[in-house]
Amino acid sequence: MDPNTRTPSTSHLLVETKGIWTDPRGAFLQDACALAEAGNQVQLLCLQDAVTFAVRDASPHVKALLQAGGELWVDDFSLAQRGMTDARLQPGAQVVDMAWTAARLLEPQVRLVWH
Repeated sequence: MDPNTRTPSTSHLLVETKGIWTDPRGAFLQDACALAEAGNQVQLLCLQDAVTFAVRDASPHVKALLQAGGELWVDDFSLAQRGMTDARLQPGAQVVDMAWTAARLLEPQVRLVWH
């Protein structure tokens, strides 16, 4: 392999669907943090009840993920279904739709982990 040829780096898309109350230790989020701290590109997508993780100051693990360079994506439909469209989200959170998510999933360098 030519050392001057760059291959796209692997990106980790971690999808959380469970609410903040289901895992107070935040094991899945700790995994996301560890990947980001190791220098990996990490996006945490909060769907369904997991949108509660994105509320400002709701989870120290979300703050740690963002500080480590990870991204926090929050599903717009899940927010709307829970009456949370006006919720104060963690600074750095990005509200995304399924078209955005689907496009990301189809990128060849993306590894998906669904929880």
